[in-house]
Amino acid sequence: MSLIPHDMTPVYKATIAKGASAARWQRAIYVDHLPPCNNACPAGENIQAWLALAQAGLYAEAWRKYMEENPLPAIHGRACYHPCESACNRQFLDAPVAIHSIDRFLGDLAIERGWTVEPGQPTGKRVLIIGAGPAGLSCAYHLRRLGHAVEIRDAGEEPGGMMRYGIPEYRLPRDPVAKEIARIEAMGVKIVPNHRVEDVLAEKEQGGFDAVFVAIGTQIANHLGIPAMDGAKMIDAVSLLEEVDKGRPPTLGRVVGIIGGGNVAMDAARTAKRLGAEEAVLIFRFDEPHMEAYQSEAKEAFAEGVKIKWLSTVKQFDRDNVMVERMEMTPDGKGCVGAGKFERIKADSLVLAVGQHSDVSFLRNIPGVAVGRGDVVEVDGSMSAGHPGIFAGGDLIGGARTMTTAVGHGKKAARNVDAFLRGKTYVETPKHPLIPFEKLNLAGYLDAPRQEAPELPLAERKTFAEIVEGLSQDEARYEAGRCLSCGNCFECDNCYAACPEQAIIKLGPGRRYRVDYDLCSGCAVCFEQCPCHAIEMAPEPAAEVANGLIGEPTSPARFKVRA
Repeated sequence: MSLIPHDMTPVYKATIAKGASAARWQRAIYVDHLPPCNNACPAGENIQAWLALAQAGLYAEAWRKYMEENPLPAIHGRACYHPCESACNRQFLDAPVAIHSIDRFLGDLAIERGWTVEPGQPTGKRVLIIGAGPAGLSCAYHLRRLGHAVEIRDAGEEPGGMMRYGIPEYRLPRDPVAKEIARIEAMGVKIVPNHRVEDVLAEKEQGGFDAVFVAIGTQIANHLGIPAMDGAKMIDAVSLLEEVDKGRPPTLGRVVGIIGGGNVAMDAARTAKRLGAEEAVLIFRFDEPHMEAYQSEAKEAFAEGVKIKWLSTVKQFDRDNVMVERMEMTPDGKGCVGAGKFERIKADSLVLAVGQHSDVSFLRNIPGVAVGRGDVVEVDGSMSAGHPGIFAGGDLIGGARTMTTAVGHGKKAARNVDAFLRGKTYVETPKHPLIPFEKLNLAGYLDAPRQEAPELPLAERKTFAEIVEGLSQDEARYEAGRCLSCGNCFECDNCYAACPEQAIIKLGPGRRYRVDYDLCSGCAVCFEQCPCHAIEMAPEPAAEVANGLIGEPTSPARFKVRA
């Protein structure tokens, strides 16, 4: 019997591979990531943090965490288009968290219980804000929290801007608007209505203001050169919505045509139906994939009976009908051209919903202020409009013209105005890395059905009564509990239970854990068991550091996520 030699190379390689010796080559460290909801919020809210507090039943604390970034939760819970939900990682598991329903719950609860926010210590500085819309109110609120005196001058009869005059009551009742604005006034913000500013520099000097924030919005409707016969009733959507809010609804007739395919067009069409129109027909020059309105808005409008003529444009308007030309998409799919085919459709009135622009004539004489194409005021990264002490934001500076974007502009402007008044430069805190769904470890999660807020039945949507109801306390707390805490430790104890070396040490509620590196072998079991990817395995540093800390032991890091 002969002996056959064996190749011992694989065995030898296994004995020298990483992790096979007594020397640790990697260690567990805690990392903070940026949740996609926080990242998508135009107002920069720390959504994950206040959801965690709401989940724990700490509603006042959750509201105060919310109010650090945005002073209008009851309003945003109703009228925000909630891009945070479109980004929510939970959508890849079952359905996104109903974030907007929870901020409405917190906002309504705060109004019910009379919660307030205290202003900061007086600085002796005064700021003039032109415009009482979402950007102006947000800026005023944050400046008061920083201790500055603030006065808002607004051309409207009532403060609120687009929130009062541009969003119908069935979406945004006026009561929460008035009460959240009243809370800002209670902080010491002075609001002067019916005051149109014509000379910014003169009012700045006469009022003894140290800085000015201009946030007048886009109050002038764009128009089209549509030939109209005498007696043909045409109105722009902005005027229509404002007149309805003021209790002076115009007579539109039985069939109403609405030119446009954006969110304002949807609101105008739904408003026309509530004013008694039997038919409301949208006339939109592009096809469905190019529709400008949010899907949720279009879906609601179509469910209420609004109709739409795709690839159509109005060429002429007579007293009771419009001449429409059929359009065709260009080969590149980016534009459209007339097809030379015409038809007449019945219409007693025509509503123009083709965008708005700002009246910036009063800004053109300010040295350094540049007004670009479309009457958009140009600003730099600090929201400065080019003249020392003059800042601008909201719809006036273009970009995504939404209420939440405007609120974010107001907050950013307030921080930059504050730095200007103190002779400093505001520097934003760097964001943490974004955490995608693929980096989560959700093997232990089960589906949890999304809690939808009850809605008014379609048959009952004949008036301007609010369509959507709020969540109950139990429903809101359940929904907050669906948050996956993407990228940030929520102290689930998975790492503590899984560690074979007992190297994870609990530090108590809100204080996370400590890793005893004298015991840690670097096996990565804790990393593999963490559902939210709050642990990374880092290479072992050259110099041993025993008893290192995982996270911040002095405060809950989950509540410190950068928005």
